[in-house]
Amino acid sequence: MRFAFKTSPQHTTWAQMLAVWRAADDIEVFESGWTFDHFYPIFTDSDGPCLEGWTTLTALAQATTRLRLGTLVTGIHYRHPAVLANMAAALDVISNGRLELGIGAGWNEQESDAYGIELGTIKDRFDRFEEACQVLTSLLSQEETNFDGKYYQLNAARNEPKGPQRPHPPICIGGSGEKRTLRITARYAQHWNFVGGPPEVFAHKRDVLAAHCADIGRDPKEITLSAHLRLEPERNYGQIVESAAALAAEGLDLGIVYIAPPHDPAILEPLAEAIRDSGLWRPDRSRP
Repeated sequence: MRFAFKTSPQHTTWAQMLAVWRAADDIEVFESGWTFDHFYPIFTDSDGPCLEGWTTLTALAQATTRLRLGTLVTGIHYRHPAVLANMAAALDVISNGRLELGIGAGWNEQESDAYGIELGTIKDRFDRFEEACQVLTSLLSQEETNFDGKYYQLNAARNEPKGPQRPHPPICIGGSGEKRTLRITARYAQHWNFVGGPPEVFAHKRDVLAAHCADIGRDPKEITLSAHLRLEPERNYGQIVESAAALAAEGLDLGIVYIAPPHDPAILEPLAEAIRDSGLWRPDRSRP
């Protein structure tokens, strides 16, 4: 099993986030770091500070050398997928091929209403999301893209330079909807993120995803399975390990430890030590 961490850029400062990422870059246990893509804080006081996700991710790419990095996840309605494809390609270049492209259909009505960004009905969101996945994968891998959809139209569109990852940076789709999200994941993603929950729920969603893969003739083992593990303010390192072990028994590949603000790099080494001691993680000496 592998491990990562997530620092949402809300109710924090740039200096605090930067300190965590720089420290984590030197701790082999953590293979990747993640942030989110929202403009308001979520699941907390929405009036507080919130740094923009892609700007901070780009700066964090320059502040680190080893960690893979991404957003969990970018709501596709915030940016036209052609714009997002250019952003992703540039960040893949800047990070020397360390980008994970996390995307989702979008859900935050408060932000969308405040900024006048159309969110639409549930059907609208997923119809648009599926088109966006096609646009993104084409622009990130093909020399020229033509697309005539309901939501997006592209005419001989180019996106250069492309990043070093081929055919494109791994796409991570977050969400657990069985009819649309997991079906779209089966078709387009290399990584599925389960937001979190009991092992039996994870196992059920895993099986639904596998069934969608079977429908299109895809091997579900091609898709990394990850889940959030929440590190509480009281620093529940033992509970993190227990939760990871229970999910690993159901096939979890990557545990992403959510670190709540205020962000403090001092928590990283005790967390890494608990993970090492658990036996769930072993160094991968095949990596450079």
